[in-house]
Amino acid sequence: MKFKPAIKPYTGAAGGWGSLEATTRYVRDSKQTFKNIRNLMRVNKSKGFDCPGCAWGDDNTSTFSFCENGAKAVSWEATRKALDADFFAQNTVSKLYEQSDYFLEYQGRLTEPLRYNRETDRYYPVSWQEAFDLIASHMRGLDNPNQAELYTSGRASNESSYLYQLFGRMFGTNNFPDCSNMCHEASGSGLKQSIGVGKGTIHLNEFEQADAIFVFGQNPGTNHPRMLHSLRHAADRGARIVTFNTLRERGLERFADPQNPLELLTPKSGRISSSYLQPNLGGDMAAVRGMVKALLEIHRRQLAEGRPGLFDQTFIDSHTQGMEAYLAAVDATPWQHIIRQSGLSEQQLRDAADIYRGAERVICTWAMGITQHKHSVPTVREIVNLQLLFGQLGKPGAGLCPVRGHSNVQGNRTMGIDEKPPAALLDSLAAHFGFTPPRAPGHSTVEALEAMLRGEIKVLIALGGNLAAAAPDTARTEQALRRCELTVHISTKLNRSHLVTGGDALILPTLGRTELDMQTAGSQYVTVEDSFSMVHASEGVNPPLSPLQRSETAIVAGIAAAVLGNEKLDWTALAGDYRLIRDHIAATVPGFTDFNLRCEQPGGFYLGNAAAELRFNTPSGKAEFSDAPLPDTLFPQIAGRTVPFTLQTLRSHDQYNTTIYGLDDRYRGVYGQREVVFVHPEDLAALGLHDGDRVDIETLWHDGISRKVSGFKVISYDIPRGNLAAYYPETNPLVPLSSFGDGTHTPTSKSIPVRLLASKATDTARII
Repeated sequence: MKFKPAIKPYTGAAGGWGSLEATTRYVRDSKQTFKNIRNLMRVNKSKGFDCPGCAWGDDNTSTFSFCENGAKAVSWEATRKALDADFFAQNTVSKLYEQSDYFLEYQGRLTEPLRYNRETDRYYPVSWQEAFDLIASHMRGLDNPNQAELYTSGRASNESSYLYQLFGRMFGTNNFPDCSNMCHEASGSGLKQSIGVGKGTIHLNEFEQADAIFVFGQNPGTNHPRMLHSLRHAADRGARIVTFNTLRERGLERFADPQNPLELLTPKSGRISSSYLQPNLGGDMAAVRGMVKALLEIHRRQLAEGRPGLFDQTFIDSHTQGMEAYLAAVDATPWQHIIRQSGLSEQQLRDAADIYRGAERVICTWAMGITQHKHSVPTVREIVNLQLLFGQLGKPGAGLCPVRGHSNVQGNRTMGIDEKPPAALLDSLAAHFGFTPPRAPGHSTVEALEAMLRGEIKVLIALGGNLAAAAPDTARTEQALRRCELTVHISTKLNRSHLVTGGDALILPTLGRTELDMQTAGSQYVTVEDSFSMVHASEGVNPPLSPLQRSETAIVAGIAAAVLGNEKLDWTALAGDYRLIRDHIAATVPGFTDFNLRCEQPGGFYLGNAAAELRFNTPSGKAEFSDAPLPDTLFPQIAGRTVPFTLQTLRSHDQYNTTIYGLDDRYRGVYGQREVVFVHPEDLAALGLHDGDRVDIETLWHDGISRKVSGFKVISYDIPRGNLAAYYPETNPLVPLSSFGDGTHTPTSKSIPVRLLASKATDTARII
């Protein structure tokens, strides 16, 4: 397939006809047009399957409960294209490694277990039993259980995640690196420290009640498009939406509902943001601090005049601790520091503060533009500080809303996929199953890769995901994976990680969300948890492409039975009837009493949130203000060196995480290409560059390791000066493994110090 690169500014609204046209194209391209039309009618519905894309909640009222990118995910999974033994006989791993990520996944579904042969550099089919026996041989041969890493993708179901963590802990390790370590770890950590629970506090329908919604560091038009419906409805009824986002994104400007015939067939659309502020990368904490500084001035002035202050003193006195120390930190932060770090003017922040104080009910929502910086935890806590001052917690239409990525990444953590498991969970597992779980903390994703580089890890099992492409510092990540003695990937499609092999390597083909899961007890369903703590049942509708594909739950159970045996726990029985797994979950995980019975509730059931009920599981029993100072500099590790640019990695509109659906980024006007970098036009002029020129991007870091990507096309874009943006995984090689968030080990993928160098690369159409 040939793609012709082009830059064509997109003038339409997000959604609308462009979204419908793209959806139709992807459904048709799957070669399963009628089946996928039927599939889309079952997405996010009772007695249907949960979208394999994002974790946004289901409204359960719309005729169509999917978005453009959800349709891509469903069609991409439910393709008729299949990879067979002939494909792998014709292609060496070395040859496949040279292909693009788009090419790899476009080849179709994996249909049988495969084992890598190092002598021939090819994968060959093996039986399931041979695969399980190989895993058991390697794991039983380890010197200690912590020589294994059990990685998890956020798309794994509650049932498979629970079995996976149980298997790992019965084996003897807490090494559970997962995709959340690389994304929203700061949300969980910051919220736990501030309010005692690491999840958002609102229901989806509370967007219908908010007077103002503050959106920080996210691009819902691409990453969770169904959120645009909630924002649009809020804006239409008069709610003020204030956006803080470094790039100007179409989905946060205006949206045309593709389910509305008038907006589909005419230029009509609705405005989303009433105020759009573009802070520097890493400047959101300073922006919120500036708002609070402005609000504090008004609060004190009103008190001095004998009028009530702005802050909700009753709420503060009853439910919080530490306000005085926080306000002292605000007083100690000069406006010059706030303006310099945020990149916003004092007046812009005062205007945003005025919108905030004029609203009775406020929701603050954020995503990875907040969580992938060195100071992400203090930034999350600064947002909480603002909400606590005004009592914007525990009342309808107000609260905190971190928007997660993959559709069950929150559920994974609830089920125990956690390298630092809470003692209560371990106690519960010990009492229920009669074993002694390990207590020492395990490895996060970055820690796991570092341990591999040191030669301490021999086995990696990956329950979904594409670690080689998703992780930072690509060259070092690949070096780490190749040092393992065995790598195992449970996957639906071929991806980059399968081509970065350990001494032994297996690919195990799994069912997707769209497919029927038949076990000994009959057709099975699984469950997932969305960003609003709602648990939904998900049951596939399509026959599997191959009889050799197995469900993730069955594969995990098969591995556990091979490694541990069925004597202490009958893993095989659990794989045959998922109700038995849910009974174990109900007995060991809070909030899941009568799990099987509650799965029958239309629309799912709510797990509850203590902080939303003003019960705070913190040491003080109250919500805790944070008095963290603003960073002196965003790059303290490279003090004394000038940082010309800060780069963030991001998705194009034709991708979801590392899955590349195509080479277009419609809303940003980029077509047929991915190796581009968005630059402010004045920065281009200062460098003597013009649109379309090629540059190399080089990381400025302190460890002596060269990190550079070459031949990227510069594109003028509405982004603050000194800030850059480019797609991942192409720019993941620039993110140092040693650059991560304080207290989270989350890679700083939104805050990379770089410089641009003229490149000799030429513009060539990519052949795929």
